[in-house]
Amino acid sequence: MADTPLMPLRERVSFGKIPAVVDLPNLIEVQRKSYDRFLQMNIPAEQREDLGLQEVFRTIFPISDFRESATIEFVEYSIGDWEWPFDEEECQSRGMTYAVALRATIRLVVWDKDPETGTKTIRDIKEQEVYLGEIPLMTARGTFIINGTERVIVSQLHRSPGIFFHPGSGRTLFVAQVIPYRGSWV
Repeated sequence: MADTPLMPLRERVSFGKIPAVVDLPNLIEVQRKSYDRFLQMNIPAEQREDLGLQEVFRTIFPISDFRESATIEFVEYSIGDWEWPFDEEECQSRGMTYAVALRATIRLVVWDKDPETGTKTIRDIKEQEVYLGEIPLMTARGTFIINGTERVIVSQLHRSPGIFFHPGSGRTLFVAQVIPYRGSWV
């Protein structure tokens, strides 16, 4: 339970005959560290590892058109303005989401292709910071505040990608389920 003004922290008394041998671990710390590793929020862009959000952007970009006359490249991302206009309590009382802005610096490269030799030369390069949306911030308690309501992460099992065959209702009928690496299940 959280230490709030309504519920003061009470001292726990053990009536057991055997003393406690092991202190209880902070189980929320695993989720907080995972979230921090995913965002890499306090690490400068040039020092970020290829993990989490950085890895997602690196695997998706560069994007080229079908004629390969233009390419969109990922440069870096930034999270928030480092100052949030509302704190956790204010977001809860106003029914808001405790979140920060996600922006990415994107570079558009336009190519000229020589029809005779097939070599490509750069015609134009434009770089711009693009607003992508809001990312909820994790509180110190390991929760998220979404629309004024405090939410927690519930872990779930992840099925391995592949094709799974299940016997159907009849003897000669089989049902297949396709689980891809990315995207929705078929």
